[in-house]
Amino acid sequence: MSPSPPKKQTAFIVSLVFLWYSSNIGVLLLNKFLLSNYGFRFPIFLTMCHMSACAILSYISIAFLKVVPLQNLKSRSQFAKIATLSTVFCASVVGGNISLRYLPVSFNQAVGATTPFFTALFAYFMTLKREAWVTYATLVPVVAGVVIASEGEPGFHLYGFIMCISATAARAFKSVLQSILLSSEGEKLNSMNLLLYMAPVAVLVLMPAAIIMEPNVVEVTSSLAKQHRFLWVLLLLNSTLAYAANLLNFLVTKHTSALTLQVLGNAKGAVAVVISILLFRNPVTFIGIAGYTMTVMGVAGYGEAKRRYR
Repeated sequence: MSPSPPKKQTAFIVSLVFLWYSSNIGVLLLNKFLLSNYGFRFPIFLTMCHMSACAILSYISIAFLKVVPLQNLKSRSQFAKIATLSTVFCASVVGGNISLRYLPVSFNQAVGATTPFFTALFAYFMTLKREAWVTYATLVPVVAGVVIASEGEPGFHLYGFIMCISATAARAFKSVLQSILLSSEGEKLNSMNLLLYMAPVAVLVLMPAAIIMEPNVVEVTSSLAKQHRFLWVLLLLNSTLAYAANLLNFLVTKHTSALTLQVLGNAKGAVAVVISILLFRNPVTFIGIAGYTMTVMGVAGYGEAKRRYR
C-alpha cells in the first residue's frame, strides 16, 4: 500500500526542513572554514561568489525549471528600490562573513539572534509602527543575553563583534526598508524573484569593492588552489549552498506556518552552535551558553508576543 497523502506531505516537509538546515548550517560552517581555517581571507570576494551563484541559479530555477512564475519589473523606480535593497543586503552579508574571520560560529549566531531587536528599533523610527509593551519587554532578554554571552566568550574580538552587530543591524534594516520600498501590491515580489533581481546588482556592487579592497585575491587564491586542490570545489559547493539556503527558505516558508517557521528558525541557530562547537572545538563557558540561551528564549518570546498582540 502506498503512504497516505498526509504522511507523504509530512515526509516532504521533514525532508525540506532537513535540507534547509543542512544548506544554512553548511554554508555558515564552510564560510568559517574558508575564512579562518583555510587561509582564504577574502570575505568580499567570497560574498561575490555567493551572489554570482544566486544570480545564475535563480535564473535557471525561474526561467527553465519554473520553480515560481517570473515577475517582471514594471518601472525604473522599482529597479532603483531593488538596487538599494541589494546594496544593504551586500553590506549585511559581507559584514557577517568578515566577522567569521574573528569570531567563533557559536558567538556569531548569538549576536545574529538579536535581529528582532534591530528590526523593532528600525520599524519604530522608520515607519512609526508601534508594538504592544509586552512585545518590547521580550527584547530585554534578547539584548541582555548577548551582553552576558560577550562577557563569557573566550574568543571575543572587538572588531569581529562590531562587524557582526553591524551585519545584524543591516539585515534588520533591509527587512524594514523592503517593507517600505516594496509596499504597493504592484511592486511586491516573492523572495525568489527578489533574489533574481538583487543578486546581479550585488555582483556589480561587490566586484569593484573586491578589486579595491582585496587586490591580490586572484593571485592568493591561485596560490592556495595549488596547495589545496579542493579549494575551487569548496568555493563552488559553498556558493551553491548559499543559493540552496535561499531556495529552501522560500519552500519551507511556503509549506509551513509562520509560527512553525519561527520555531524552526530558532532551533536552527541552536543546532548550528552545537555543530560548530563539535567541529571547530572552540572553547565555551557556562556564562556564554547561559547568555545565548537567554537570547534565544527572548527571540521566541518576541515572536509569540507579536503573534498574540498583532
